[in-house]
Amino acid sequence: MGAAASGQYFSDYAAAMRYWRGKRGFSQLRLSTESGISQRHISFLESGRSQPSREMILKLGIVLDIPLRERNVMLLAAGYAPAYQERNLSDPEMKAVKQALDFMLQQQAPYPALVVDRLWNLVMSNGPAGKMIQWLLDGPPATSNVIKLTLAPDGLRKYIVNWEDVSADLLQWIQREAMSDGPGSEATMLLEELLAIPGIRAASKTANLDRRALPFLPFTVRKDGVELNLFTTITTLGTPHDVTVHELRMEAFFPADEATAEWFRKQSA
Repeated sequence: MGAAASGQYFSDYAAAMRYWRGKRGFSQLRLSTESGISQRHISFLESGRSQPSREMILKLGIVLDIPLRERNVMLLAAGYAPAYQERNLSDPEMKAVKQALDFMLQQQAPYPALVVDRLWNLVMSNGPAGKMIQWLLDGPPATSNVIKLTLAPDGLRKYIVNWEDVSADLLQWIQREAMSDGPGSEATMLLEELLAIPGIRAASKTANLDRRALPFLPFTVRKDGVELNLFTTITTLGTPHDVTVHELRMEAFFPADEATAEWFRKQSA
C-alpha cells in the first residue's frame, strides 16, 4: 500500500497529530519544549483551528520520531504532497543500496541471510538461505512472507524445535509495526492474520520469555537427523531518506555451535 492509499487512516491532520503525540507519550508542553513551537499553536493544530505548514509537519515528525511512511500520510492529510519517495530496488537511484545489500548478503555466506521489508516480505536472499529453506520444505516456499512461512503449520514451523518461543519473538516485530502505524494499517491486518493461525495465539502467551541461559534467542531446526542451532541479527540502513530504504532489514543467521557451522560449510563446498 502506497502513502496515498494509507491517508485513509486519518480523517485530517489534526486527528493524525493527536494520534502520534499520544502514541509517543508526549504532553503538549513537552512537544512544545522539544520542537520550539508554542504550546498554544500545537493545541490549535490538534483542534483543527490552525493549518500547519509543510515544514512544521516535517519538524514535528522528526521530534515525534514518526516513520517516514507515516510522515507522508500526515502531509497528505494536511493537503501536501509526500516528502519521502518510495522507490523500488530496481530503480536506478537505488543502485548503490542494492549493491550494498548484495555485498552484505555475499559476505554472510556460507551462512544464510535475508533482506525483508517492514512486514517481513522477502526482498532478497543469499544462496545459503535459499538452500536451507528448500531443504526444509523439500521445494520452493508457498509464500514470500517470511513470518507466515515460519509460523504456518505446513511451513517451517514443523521443523523448528522451539517454535513457540520463535513465534512469540516474531510476533513482537509485527506488533511494534502495528503500534507504530495508524489504525487500519497493513501491519495491524497482518498481525490479526498471524494470530488466526492455529496455535499461534496460545504459543504467544505461553512462550518462555525468561531466557537467561543464552544471550540470544536460539533458532533450532531439526530434520532427517540433522539439528541446526542458530541465532540471528537484524541490520537496518542508517539515515534513510526513502520509505523503502527506511523499512528494509537484513536478517543474518549465525551458527550457535561448531556442528552447525560445519554443516553449512559442507553445504557450500
